[in-house]
Amino acid sequence: MLIKFTKMHGLGNDFVVIDAVTQNVRVTASMARRLSDRKTGIGCDQVLVVEPPSDPDIDFNYRIFNADGAEVEQCGNGARCLARFVHDRRLTGKNPIAVKTSNRVIELAIEGKKMVSVDMGTPELEPKKIPFEAHEKAMVYAIDVDGHSYDIAAVSMGNPHAVLKVEDIETAPVAELGAKIESHSRFPNRVNVGFMQIENRTEIKLRVFERGVGETEACGSGACAAAVAAIQQGLVDSPVTMQLTRGSLKIDWCGEGQGLIMTGPAATVFHGRIRI
Repeated sequence: MLIKFTKMHGLGNDFVVIDAVTQNVRVTASMARRLSDRKTGIGCDQVLVVEPPSDPDIDFNYRIFNADGAEVEQCGNGARCLARFVHDRRLTGKNPIAVKTSNRVIELAIEGKKMVSVDMGTPELEPKKIPFEAHEKAMVYAIDVDGHSYDIAAVSMGNPHAVLKVEDIETAPVAELGAKIESHSRFPNRVNVGFMQIENRTEIKLRVFERGVGETEACGSGACAAAVAAIQQGLVDSPVTMQLTRGSLKIDWCGEGQGLIMTGPAATVFHGRIRI
């Protein structure tokens, strides 16, 4: 099968975007792994699939596959790229648009030639809904990793996140500790792991070990989760600028029970076709 694709990125977090609206294609886990392979496929952190809406109140269905083939619930950087994709490919003339992930509806708005804002919905802090094993809800939880205790915040942005505060983001053990927390038994669906360094009341530096991928250059939902954790703990004020490897995102969140807005760039790299 010959399928058309578009390569995109949001601050270096890169995607292969598949149009399943105008093409008769059904992306599977094995197909996503082949497309994601940087040596034998196209290469990306995630495969994004745009599908016709399953509900009359939404504009598109939005599916996300990690590089390991696992289908996941959310990808904030991907959502910005999806908005740019459907706009540039003229799949819709609406702005904003509503898209449905596996577990929530989010609203995407094009802002000028480069920026996209995403209404990520309301962050989930209740442990059983993240899901995270805890006796009761708290701002910070202690978890044991190889006999060492680490304080984390647990947040869902439609997908689960653990957030740790570190003194120096450059020396943080992102690969080693991130992999161990990702598969920690208290996160039954595994977890994305964010390492944040508080710069001041309005800026945070962030690195993220993404579930099923490893460290990526940017993670939109991870930036949202880190902002929520820091605001909840009184470490920063909203709006907060999240400094990632290749640029920044702006996060607006007024507190528990409120929706969260993420704003940042989305870029097209190239279009192509691949036989798969």
